Amino acid sequence: MSATVVVGTQWGDEGKGKLTDLLAKEMDLVVRYQGGHNAGHTIVVDGRRFALQLLPSGVLYDHVTPVIGNGVVVDPGVLLSEIDTLTASGVDCSRLIVSGNAHLIMPYHQELDALTERHLGRNKLGTTKRGIGPAYADKAARVGIRVQDLLDAKIFRQKLEVVLKEKNLILAKVYNRLPISADDIAGRYLDEFAPRLAPMIGDSVGAVHQALDAGRNVLLEGAQATFLDLDHGTYPFVTSSNPVAGGACVGAGIGPRDIAAVIGIAKAYVTRVGSGPFPTELTDEVGDLLVERGGEFGTNTGRRRRTGWFDAVMIRHAARLNSLSEVALTKLDVLDTLAVLKVCVGYRVGDRVHRQLPYHQSDLHDAEPVYEELPGWQEDTSGATELHQLPAAAKEYVQFLSEQVGVGITRVGVGPGRDQFVRFAAP
Repeated sequence: MSATVVVGTQWGDEGKGKLTDLLAKEMDLVVRYQGGHNAGHTIVVDGRRFALQLLPSGVLYDHVTPVIGNGVVVDPGVLLSEIDTLTASGVDCSRLIVSGNAHLIMPYHQELDALTERHLGRNKLGTTKRGIGPAYADKAARVGIRVQDLLDAKIFRQKLEVVLKEKNLILAKVYNRLPISADDIAGRYLDEFAPRLAPMIGDSVGAVHQALDAGRNVLLEGAQATFLDLDHGTYPFVTSSNPVAGGACVGAGIGPRDIAAVIGIAKAYVTRVGSGPFPTELTDEVGDLLVERGGEFGTNTGRRRRTGWFDAVMIRHAARLNSLSEVALTKLDVLDTLAVLKVCVGYRVGDRVHRQLPYHQSDLHDAEPVYEELPGWQEDTSGATELHQLPAAAKEYVQFLSEQVGVGITRVGVGPGRDQFVRFAAP
């Protein structure tokens, strides 16, 4: 069999966790391929809410092997706490495989993340201050400490002492902070974390290829989304890794020919957390309504999300970048009370209208959305389970989005529950 990739097509929080959980019923392995605990997935099963940060969404199924791939950065304390919470809720996490090549988030990463963001002042990026960016920076600088280093105390201490010479110099000279103790870190990571993580650490690349060679189903799950991608997002207001579908190859250790399908996830409107351009942003009562009805607050951080109308220009570009096979639309029910809906079909910059995303950041910051208006349906869609149960105006809205994006919308989410999806069209 080949692998399926699930990727966010906006600025994150599209509902990737819910769709991944739904698709996992047919999967044998679910692999998280990038990011850290800066992005949460919320899944509702039989009225119970699970907020996942590092664990792949498939962990909730007994038949799935959840895998944290080499492209992820791992805070071991957060991972173990998440495992403990799920275990206490009756979820078996014993099948988890953590790539030995994944990099560790260290205490100095988190301290430097917070200090750097504070130092930027008005120019801050909106980071979660959880050490994600500094961990990836150390990985690129080849001074990172990997998960497999927890299995060799001598190597771990050697690497830690080398990197702390530089980090403590920066903390002291730039930020006037006290040095971080190598003994304190080594004691916690080697004595507390390593014994518990050791049975889970393994060859994730080998596990994925063994499954593919055996004809088993593999699902690749990213965190964040296309427009937070380090290379293709609204830089510098981006994450520090590559959530796009191509990043799944690097972060899971497979080749492009191993991927059979790429499913893009999009909300029926758009949200964004933190700083950065947002052409369709709503700062009026409609924006407040979307926040209230959509529960638009970060799973991990609790931060209020910025909201706006659906942006077809964004998703057209996401379709290009990810080679989308299909799109799953979420949170259609949030729009149930609105009489009029708007969809951005182009950007006006000066006297020119762009139907594709302009490459220059100044054009994106100056872009004025060109809207098409559609009638709302003002009916409750949350109970729909079949296509014919959706109001005619709701179906017309979804069909319009599909035509504008140029990719078929196959599923429509009408609530937070695991099964609150309506099949809209065949993939």
